[in-house]
Amino acid sequence: MDKTVASAAAAVADVPDGATLAVGGFGLSGVPNVLIQAVYERGTTGLGVVSNNCGAMDRGLAVLLAAGRIARVTGSFIGANKEFARQYLAGELEVELIPQGTLAERLRAGGSGIPAFYTPAGVGTQISEGGLPWRYDGSGGVALASPPKEVRAFDGKEYVLERGIRTDYALVRAARGDRHGNLVFHRSARNFNPLAAMAGRITIAEVEEVVEPGGLDPDAVHVPGVFVQRVVALTPEQAADKSIEQRTVSD
Repeated sequence: MDKTVASAAAAVADVPDGATLAVGGFGLSGVPNVLIQAVYERGTTGLGVVSNNCGAMDRGLAVLLAAGRIARVTGSFIGANKEFARQYLAGELEVELIPQGTLAERLRAGGSGIPAFYTPAGVGTQISEGGLPWRYDGSGGVALASPPKEVRAFDGKEYVLERGIRTDYALVRAARGDRHGNLVFHRSARNFNPLAAMAGRITIAEVEEVVEPGGLDPDAVHVPGVFVQRVVALTPEQAADKSIEQRTVSD
């Protein structure tokens, strides 16, 4: 099945207000900027976003965040995104902070059809006991806090129950892909992209180089096409447009 779509705008044309999105990337590496921009231009609002972080500077999900289009973020890192912190503390944004490894496994579990799993991460903290601020009231108080989670002992050690994550859509960026939706990521851009791709009920991939079926080494495929519903081929200019969040140089 040819899953290519003519444009990013066409690929996200049915994303409604209030949709949930799993978005790949880590910092500014492997971020589906073209698809995010298409969602922004569509005017979609009230979004629930699941991503490691919420962009930086004026890139990635920061575009939607600054426009007030995101209602809820499920992630593990606020980082240097001052607007993210401001909206959270002002009570404008609901935020569920999750240990990074737990977030990765929740996405993978959801995509694998596993409804929940037990992990030792967070036992004895507000992760398991509840009380993490999900939304502030704008005056320093907590308007909504996380609920307690089930804790169970296995072989004398306690574990907390975490739910798998499934979202309405997923947006990812791949280095190479074919028309059937098989995807290959480049080095660190692999990060959360395969996990986000698995978690979305409708997964849309922006791809720097689209090849014909059979043009990918099967052993090199990171995400099989069964998880991907739409493929957008990037222009050379879009493929080359990449940012570095923290530039480090040495003599």
